[in-house]
Amino acid sequence: MGNDEIKCKDVMSHICDNLGEELDSPRCVEIKEHLENCDSCKKYMKSVETTIDFYKNYNVNLGNDGHDRLLSFLGIKED
Repeated sequence: MGNDEIKCKDVMSHICDNLGEELDSPRCVEIKEHLENCDSCKKYMKSVETTIDFYKNYNVNLGNDGHDRLLSFLGIKED
């Protein structure tokens, strides 16, 4: 990945911001520990990362419907 690579701290900050929590709050510390130790979350994150890499590397162009279905399938669809 390039210089725009998202770091773990960026992800945690985003999650905690959306929860209205500080990065070092007990809730965010608990989330970080869970993400580090949960095989299901690790697999899910790997699948999202692989999908993103695929679309970047192969310059795939989806229509709005395809894009929406992909986000929904990955569980990251924005409202």
